[in-house]
Amino acid sequence: MSEQLATVTGLYGLLAEFREPEQVVAAARAARSAGYRRLDAYSPQPVEGLAEAIGHRTSRVALLVLVGGVVGCLSGFALQYWTMGVAYPINVAGRPLNSWPAWVPVMFELTVLCGALAAVLGMLGLNGLPMPYHPLFHVRRFEAATRNRFFLCIEARDPLFDREATQSFLERQKPLEVYEVPW
Repeated sequence: MSEQLATVTGLYGLLAEFREPEQVVAAARAARSAGYRRLDAYSPQPVEGLAEAIGHRTSRVALLVLVGGVVGCLSGFALQYWTMGVAYPINVAGRPLNSWPAWVPVMFELTVLCGALAAVLGMLGLNGLPMPYHPLFHVRRFEAATRNRFFLCIEARDPLFDREATQSFLERQKPLEVYEVPW
C-alpha cells in the first residue's frame, strides 16, 4: 500500500537534519522503536551505534565470496579432470590420469579469482549500484551531509509511513529542519 502511495504522490520520503551525531542516533532509535523499518541515516563521519540504531543487518557478501570460491575451486578441478582424464588422456611418466596434486595451483587461482569476482559483483548488486542519481539530491541542504550535518530519512514505502504523522514524529525529535524528498 505505501509503495503505491509513494509512486502516486511522487514522494521518496521525509528527511530530518540534525546538528549532532547523538541526536541522529537517538532519532533513529526512536524511529525503530516506533515501528519504522525503511529508514536510512547519512553522516559525514562514522557514528558509533548509528548502524545498529537503524537496524543494519550483517552483509551477505561473505556468503557470496564463499560460494564463488567453492565454485571456482570445483570448476578448476572439473576442467583439469576433463582435459587430463577424459578428453586428452596422455600418460606421462606412468602417473595416473587424474593426478589432482598437480592441479592445486590452478584450483587455488580459480578459487581466488571467482571469490574476488563474487565479492565485487555481490557488493555492487546488494548496494544497488551503480546508482548515479538518488532522490535525496533534490534536497539542497543534503550536501551538508559531507561536511557537518547528520540526516535521517524515513522512506515513503515504509508500511507505517503517513506524511503528516511521520512529519510530526520527526519534528518531535527536535531536528533543525524536516524536508520532503521528491522522486
